[in-house]
Amino acid sequence: MYGLKKLSGVCLLASFLLVLACGIAMAAEERVGGIDPQRVLFQHPKYEQTLKQIKDIADNKQKEAKEAIDKETDNNKKAEIFQNMRIAIAEEEQKLMQPLFKDIDLAVRSVANAKQVTVVVDKTALFYGGIDITDDVVQELKKKNASGS
Repeated sequence: MYGLKKLSGVCLLASFLLVLACGIAMAAEERVGGIDPQRVLFQHPKYEQTLKQIKDIADNKQKEAKEAIDKETDNNKKAEIFQNMRIAIAEEEQKLMQPLFKDIDLAVRSVANAKQVTVVVDKTALFYGGIDITDDVVQELKKKNASGS
């Protein structure tokens, strides 16, 4: 009986060590990359143009809302007009920024594949290790946008 307990304990320990070794081996295969998403966005070739479009839309919507609010006497309706204006601006901003986010996603994937990076995270989440691919992603964005894609 004692021999059976000892054997099952050894088997359990061996199984645990095998699982641990497999986990370490799998982790060793992962290559982690980090990016500074804010810097990538700010350096997107179309970022400034998109910001200007958003500002122009916001200015127009604010002007329209101000005119409507000035004509309105009911405070609840004024608040509703203001809230609707804020929602409309946010929707337009999201719609205009979406292509930039898509470009960034594609550039990150392209660079990650080229560098055989299997995981990409915000570089502020990297405490130790990993490679910073921010500059490579920015260059990929510039290259893609220069070629008209």
